[in-house]
Order: sequence, then structure tokens, then C-alpha cells
Amino acid sequence: MQRREKDFSDTLTNKNWEEKFLNRIVCGDSLFLLKEIPDNSINLVITSPPYFQQRDYDGLGIGNEKKVEEYINNLLKIFNECVRIIKNDGSIVFNIGDKYENGSLLMVPYRFALEAIQKNPIKLVNTITWVKLNPTPRQFKRRLVNSTEPFFHFVKSDNYLYNIDSFMNHKNLIRSKSNGGNKIGKGYFELIEKSSLSDKEKEQAKKELFGVIEEVKSGKIESFRMKIRGIHSEPFGGQKGGRKIQLEKKGFTIIKILGNTIKKDVIECPVETIKGIKHPAIYPEFIIQELIKLLTRKGDTVLDPFVGSGTTAVAAKKLDRNYIGIDINPKYCKYAEERLKQVADISHVEEFLI
Repeated sequence: MQRREKDFSDTLTNKNWEEKFLNRIVCGDSLFLLKEIPDNSINLVITSPPYFQQRDYDGLGIGNEKKVEEYINNLLKIFNECVRIIKNDGSIVFNIGDKYENGSLLMVPYRFALEAIQKNPIKLVNTITWVKLNPTPRQFKRRLVNSTEPFFHFVKSDNYLYNIDSFMNHKNLIRSKSNGGNKIGKGYFELIEKSSLSDKEKEQAKKELFGVIEEVKSGKIESFRMKIRGIHSEPFGGQKGGRKIQLEKKGFTIIKILGNTIKKDVIECPVETIKGIKHPAIYPEFIIQELIKLLTRKGDTVLDPFVGSGTTAVAAKKLDRNYIGIDINPKYCKYAEERLKQVADISHVEEFLI
């Protein structure tokens, strides 16, 4: 009987927190509000906290500390709660900017990341670099203009959700393809005939060459390369089943080129401003929607403990994810709510091209 009462109590508690937070902008201090969310409840936390002494946030919350150590310590208190509430297959992404003091960078983002992995049971998967295509047009005499910021991707376990095919997929969609015409592979057929392969090996090489040519013509792959024993140099390596072994045993090896763009830890994107929204630091919706697609499924829950102008919530809603936005500044909460009202139910729209 006691167990049943506890289960009912847990269900009620879960229902209460979802009613308060799910698909809402909640105004208040993240450190206290996050404590109301149960363990292992959120799929993705993605945020850009106020930077250390960089902008005026109306004197509220984190970012106004006098010392960088105090700033990092306060930020880690929020981060600790984020670690607690994400699911074992979830992720945390923090975007933090740096600060100059007495002509020297304080390395704030990296000091935070190092403290985060030392004090929490998490791993740092990537530092994703945002390259700003339109940085602030300043001219310095003794240093270059800063045009990058890091997005740190943390996880709780090795089983984190990762939809690599959906990340930056628009580059594959707009990539031009060519079927190579009727001459594709002609040179390889000639090399096979000139090679020292046995008749049986030549027959097998031609058969597989015909097959891979059809894959190119049908658009299944973009291109290929062929190595033939005695003609081409041996590839490096040589593990069992590798190309070197194929070359030795079969007399040839075929390397298929899929043509998909390499998924790199760099995102090029301009700095954004939004008409009517007087928030001092709006990070680009394009970056956030790419990370949401990479790290969540439709119907998952995305939380931003420093939601600011609402970019994370807007991107999540457009991609058919649940959102939770928290901010200590009532003015920013109002901005976020106004932006969300303007978002139509367009969950079928998956791409936001620059």
C-alpha cells in the first residue's frame, strides 16, 4: 500500500512540474526553478548564459560578478542542476563568450568547461566553434577582431542521442552531382586488361566495376576510386578486411565516395538582431535548430535556463519539440513570449537555410 501511495505521489509531482514548465516561459531564478524539475527529465539543455561583465542585463542574475572566479562558480551551480535533470541519453550545450582584462583574455569559456568536467560525472564531446560572418566592425591596433565563440557539448553517458545525418543536412541537399556520362570507369577497364591479374581476378574486377558505375549513375554514391594490384601503390594499414588485404587477395579494391559533406565542429553563421527585441545578445536561431536536430527527436523536451529573447524556445517549437524557457528578467520573458506567439504550427518545416 505504501508503494502504491508513493507511485501516485510521484505521478502527481511529475504532472505538477510539467504543468508549470512544459511549453512555457517561466520568469525567475534558474538556480531555484531548476530544483523543481525531477532527475532525468529533460532531453537537451542548450543555453547561452550572460557573459562575464560583457553586457548590461539590467543588473539581474549571473554576469555582474566582480571576479571571474565568482562568475564561474555561480554558473557551475546552474550547470550542476542541468546535469541532474537531463536524461542519461541527453546532452547539455553551453555557449560562453570570453572577456579581456588588462589587455589579456581571461579564457572564461575554457576555465568553465574544465571546472564542469572536473566537478561533474560528464564528458565533453565537442567544442563546436561558431564563426561569425559579420563580427562587430572594430579596428584594433594591437589585436585582431574576435569572430568566434565556443559551444560546449557535454553528455552524461556514452549512449547519448546523436542524429548525425540530420546535422547541417542542407549542405547535402544543395550539393551538385554528376553521373560522369558514359565514360565513367573507362580508364579502369583499360587498366584491368593491362594488369597482371589472373583471368578470374580480371573477370571479378570488371563485374564489381560495372556495379559501382551503376551506383554512381543512379545517384546512390557520388564517385569511386579503384586500386589494382601491381599498378597502384598499396594503401596504408593492413588490418584484416581492409583495403590492403583486398588488394592482396582479390587483386583490386574499390573505394566508394558517398559525397556527403564532412560533419565538422564548425558552424558559420551571422550574428542576428531581431526587430523590436532589445536584447543585447541574441544568438542565431540557425545554430540552435541545427543542434536541436543533432541531439533530439521530435517530441523531446529542450530547456534553456537563460532563455533571454526566446531563441531556443522558438527553434524548439518550430522543430516540433517541447520547450522550457527560464529567465530572471521579466522584460526578456515578455520578449520570448511575444516571439513564440508569432510562431505558427509549422512543425513540418525542418530546414532554416541562411
